[in-house]
Amino acid sequence: MLVELITSALVLIGATFALLGSIGLARLPDFFSRLHGPTKATTLGVGSVVLASLVHVSANEPGLGVRELATMVFLFITAPVSAHMLAKAALGERRRREAEEKAEE
Repeated sequence: MLVELITSALVLIGATFALLGSIGLARLPDFFSRLHGPTKATTLGVGSVVLASLVHVSANEPGLGVRELATMVFLFITAPVSAHMLAKAALGERRRREAEEKAEE
């Protein structure tokens, strides 16, 4: 019963964070703000759902859920790196546009 409560709570927390990240993606004004919402909130949301899966698998099967643990580690390593690369690319594009506009003047 306790494992089911913990699993349910983690799934609800994860779904809430994922929903907030999705709303942030749709409602925030510019690219950099839109990048921040899903990167932070959705990473926590998906991480919470995967943690719920880890708790469920560990309680119902012998051993630790290695796949779930590997998924969480991969998620928490790759999400910030990809967001950083997207932000650098967008910043470089903005600088290029500003330089072109100055050249036209």
